[in-house]
Amino acid sequence: MGSFSIWHWLIMVLLLLPLIFIVRTPPAGANRFGNKPEAMNFFEAVGSFFRNYANFSGRASRSEYWYSYLLICITSLVDLVEPSGNLSLFLALLTIVPLLAVSARRLHDINRSGWHQLLGILPPIGTIALLIWNCMRASDAGDAVAMLPNSSRTIESVEILERLARLRDNGAISTEEYDAEKRKILG
Repeated sequence: MGSFSIWHWLIMVLLLLPLIFIVRTPPAGANRFGNKPEAMNFFEAVGSFFRNYANFSGRASRSEYWYSYLLICITSLVDLVEPSGNLSLFLALLTIVPLLAVSARRLHDINRSGWHQLLGILPPIGTIALLIWNCMRASDAGDAVAMLPNSSRTIESVEILERLARLRDNGAISTEEYDAEKRKILG
């Protein structure tokens, strides 16, 4: 029961370092990465996966992201058919760049930087956070107000403020985030 060794400190840092990035909330307001993407079926998602091969900008919907991962799971079954591993290595090399790109675009959809993918190399906390983030809905809190014409903005603004107040009361957003959104809505 002596002091902590260097290994204890290293383990503590590796476990707690991701928390710095996880607890930081994304910027409030409209999503800074573009318009909300459309939901896709499997074939549209696969087409988009390869069409946006190295496109790290923009956003990807949940369906595009998860159908892309389904494609990766299906291609990993090639090991059962061809056990030497050459074909599966080729497929892995072929899909690593678009997989990183669709993952970055998926994080953009929740208004987070694509660099947050690096949290995946710090298990278990970083991996769990990425899994949760990839399952989250798109963040478009400010988009609804920005797209409304001025005449209908007052009624919609009240509804949005009520939703934000409920989120604040439930603890989903902080009081500072609520105040920032309220200032944007009210001008």
